Amino acid sequence: MPTEESIAKGTGVLDKLFGWKIDPKTVTQPFNRITMGNLFGDVWTRPELAIEQRSMITVAALIVLGRESELRMHLRGALNVGITRVQIEEMILHLAHYGGWPVAATATRIAQEVFAEIDAGK
Repeated sequence: MPTEESIAKGTGVLDKLFGWKIDPKTVTQPFNRITMGNLFGDVWTRPELAIEQRSMITVAALIVLGRESELRMHLRGALNVGITRVQIEEMILHLAHYGGWPVAATATRIAQEVFAEIDAGK
């Protein structure tokens, strides 16, 4: 199981990405503790890649895997850590050639929806 320190680091990453203010002490479910501590606390905070790079990698993987729900969330996270809309659009164009046109077309639609929601204050 993850340590309290890794869970605290994970909650910090979620705050940067999504603006989620989570008290580490409230993370009690095993799946949530592992996600928060191992994924966001240990992996996302490794110094070899910056949070912006990890965010772009995550968005790219979600696009190619067709994980629409998670993509919406991580597109917002990417924007929150400084990835621009132009960079996101360029990633999608690049991935169309490596991951497939259909997933890129879906990602383009989702990105436009997310951008519109943000512009509308949602």
